[in-house]
Amino acid sequence: MRVIVGLGNPGPRYRDTRHNVGFKCIDLMSREWDIRLSERRAKAVLGRGRHLDQDIVLAKPRTFMNRSGEGIGYLVARFGVRPADLLVIYDEMALPVGKLRLRPAGSDAGHNGVRSIIAALGTVDFPRIRIGIGRPGQDVNQVAHVIGGFSGDETALMAEVIQQVVSAADCLLTDGIDRAMSQFN
Repeated sequence: MRVIVGLGNPGPRYRDTRHNVGFKCIDLMSREWDIRLSERRAKAVLGRGRHLDQDIVLAKPRTFMNRSGEGIGYLVARFGVRPADLLVIYDEMALPVGKLRLRPAGSDAGHNGVRSIIAALGTVDFPRIRIGIGRPGQDVNQVAHVIGGFSGDETALMAEVIQQVVSAADCLLTDGIDRAMSQFN
């Protein structure tokens, strides 16, 4: 079983922000893979189904980004999976807008949501897809940047990138993380 989690902030206020690109990826996977996000639990909204002959759980934590570890910890315990069976998808300021980076493990690199996950799991060893949202401009602080929206050009680019994330997840599921990294990084 694979548990694929997109990080973001719950609620309509944050729906179209940079911090919610992980949620957008899960929404597209849900539509394309025909896995409805129909279960609302205290710590996550999730859907279960099959894709590429594998049991899949798609999930969006219901905690705010900085407490993502609570939702991930719940999912790991509920479905009895190992951290290596996760795929965590989230935004990354250190990458230019639209760049993807897949990794089998790694530090939090200053991302508070990932720091929370590492603390909850007690390991850095879980696969992830980082999606570049770019750094804030000189007059914009980091919080305003991540909870702000994309420009018109960036919005079009991000729609393409989110589609690439779905393709990267497909590749990871069929061919493994190394093949997915070589194809999508």
